Amino acid sequence: MTLSSHEVDLFERCRGRLEAIAYRMLGGAGDAEDAVQDTFLRWQAADRERIETPEAWLTTALTHVCLNQLSSARVRRETYVGQWLPEPLLAGDPMLGPAETAEQRESVSIAMLTLMERLSPNERVVYVLREAFGYPHGEIARMLDLTESNCQQIHHRARQHLATARVRVETSPAAAEEIAANFLRAARSGEIEPLLRLLSGDAVSIADGGGQVPARTTPIVGALAIARFVRGLLKPSSRRLYDENLTLHAAVVNGGPAVLAVNGDGSMAGVISLQVTPDGIAALHNQANPAKLARIARAWAG
Repeated sequence: MTLSSHEVDLFERCRGRLEAIAYRMLGGAGDAEDAVQDTFLRWQAADRERIETPEAWLTTALTHVCLNQLSSARVRRETYVGQWLPEPLLAGDPMLGPAETAEQRESVSIAMLTLMERLSPNERVVYVLREAFGYPHGEIARMLDLTESNCQQIHHRARQHLATARVRVETSPAAAEEIAANFLRAARSGEIEPLLRLLSGDAVSIADGGGQVPARTTPIVGALAIARFVRGLLKPSSRRLYDENLTLHAAVVNGGPAVLAVNGDGSMAGVISLQVTPDGIAALHNQANPAKLARIARAWAG
């Protein structure tokens, strides 16, 4: 069915919100864009005259598209090379969506997006819609064709699965960038001690190369082991992964501190997202998979 200009405009007004929902559900910007495009095709094929509340209809359609993608993603993860991490987004990216509440900010952090991989597709969808976008259980239940009590139980299970998450320190963008700058100075110092002062004793470092670039396939555990690894990785003589014109920058990614490694041609070599807790930096999430760095590279260049 041909869309009228009004119907196209209506969808475009919803696009930003739909992308923000899909990114949280799927953990990847490209996957989120695909899900929204699939939703557009469903909108185009629908009997739109019978749709009373287009915004609710579009959210429901997107939710079912994401559920299908999540089910497929669980199969793909079994053959993924090494560790899987979400796609990082630079501060200001509209796909990050609303950030007015602590729950909204937490739901888009790299640490939480990584942790949400533990959830079943239904648990992840319910958690995102409830925690990040404030949908009432009754409305979520209607979207998923569940009873309201079943929806509440799924939400409760999701929260239990995520209860092991380390407590993050809430930081302003300026404070997050300063934390990243301090980490970068410590890493460049060539000394172990400055890094140890920033890391929690049981810190963990995880890398995602996607089988495209060299990356450790197992986590590095413990402050000392991580400090030694980071010192070796960022020292000037180390050219194992990066070109000679590599530059390092403190930045804010997914609401938290991060270090960007930018090649001389403007492509992104890697993004190290830092999870800050009251005990120090508790996790380093190192994204080096080129397929997950194109969007943040464009944003940085722009």
